[in-house]
Amino acid sequence: MAPSVAWALSGTPRRDWNVSVVRNAADDPAGDTLATLDEAALVDACLASQPGAFDLVVERHRRTVYQLCYRFVGNHEDAADLSQDVFVRAYRGLKTFRRQSSLATWLYRIGVNVCLNRVNAKAVRTEPIDEGRHVDAGHDSPAERVLKRERAALVRHAIARLPRKQRATLILRMYHELPHQEIADILECSVGAVKANFFHALGNLKKLLADESL
Repeated sequence: MAPSVAWALSGTPRRDWNVSVVRNAADDPAGDTLATLDEAALVDACLASQPGAFDLVVERHRRTVYQLCYRFVGNHEDAADLSQDVFVRAYRGLKTFRRQSSLATWLYRIGVNVCLNRVNAKAVRTEPIDEGRHVDAGHDSPAERVLKRERAALVRHAIARLPRKQRATLILRMYHELPHQEIADILECSVGAVKANFFHALGNLKKLLADESL
C-alpha cells in the first residue's frame, strides 16, 4: 500500500506544521482510489475536503518543491522549513487556484514567492558536503571532490547575490530545466522578459564568479 502523509495544521505554519509518512490501513481502499485520480479530479477532491486528497498532492510534488527551495537557500534545514511553508500556503489557498496552469506550475509560483520573500544573500547557509549526495564522484580523487564542492558553494553564493527575478529565472531554467513559457507562467511575466532575465543573470553570474576568483 502506498504511503500517505498525515497532516497537522495549527498556528503559524513554520513552527506548528508537521508532516509524517504513515501507511494506509489494509482494509481502507481510499488511498488506492485517490492514487488513480488525475490532477483535476484530485483538486476537486481537495476542495471537497476528501480525507487524504491533499496528502497526495504533497506526495506528488514535495520533491520538486523541496529542490526548488534548496536551490535558493543551499541547506537542508532551511529548505525543509520553506517547503512546509509552500504547502501550507497551497493548502490554505487552493480555492484560489484558477486551473489556468498546471498544479505544478502553481506550486512553483508559490515556492518562488516564498523563497524570494524570505531569502536574501546573507541568509544563504551552504552545505558543501551536500553535492556528494547527488553527484557520482566514484572516479574523482578526494582533492577533486573538495574542489567541486567549493565551486558549487561559490556558485550558490553568487546566485544568491543576483537580483530577485534574475535569480528565480536562473534557478528555474538551469536547475529545473523548465521551458521559457512555463517560467513566464510561474513568474507572471512575458516570455521575452524571461529570456532577458536569463541572459542578464548569466552575465552577472560570470562577473560575480570572476570577482570571487580574484
